[in-house]
Amino acid sequence: MTRAEFVKKYGGIYEHSPWVAEAVHGTQISIDALHPAMQKVVDAADEGRKIALLRAHPDLACAPADMTKLTASSQSEQAGAGLKECTPEEFAEFQKLNTDYKKKFGFPFIIAVTGLTRRDILEAFRKRINNSKPAEFETALAQVHKIALIRLKKIA
Repeated sequence: MTRAEFVKKYGGIYEHSPWVAEAVHGTQISIDALHPAMQKVVDAADEGRKIALLRAHPDLACAPADMTKLTASSQSEQAGAGLKECTPEEFAEFQKLNTDYKKKFGFPFIIAVTGLTRRDILEAFRKRINNSKPAEFETALAQVHKIALIRLKKIA
């Protein structure tokens, strides 16, 4: 596969971060080894690049007008978790948690929503907002890797 073809196919595995796919292009790895190779690239990146990767992720349960800003993968994942069906109270809580979380940590709350309900997500959100900044940074990166693996399995 050419670099352009590879990045077109795998560049969205890590949200709005095609640099991850670009870094592994040309290496002789199997599809099974692709996720660990991409994870290694992210883990080796400097803190600024990791924060940019985290900030590339959307808010959860965003306003309907903001849905157009989401990647197709994010739209599908959030819809699958029922985030489009939030009650007004749930939506308001998501909005407050999104604001408070970003203020505290400097990046949006990230969780692999596949297989979770909106109530599961809200429960995790309520707990994780109390984490320390270093702990949450590591948790968010782990969730990014989980999301990437889910996405890769869908297209591989």
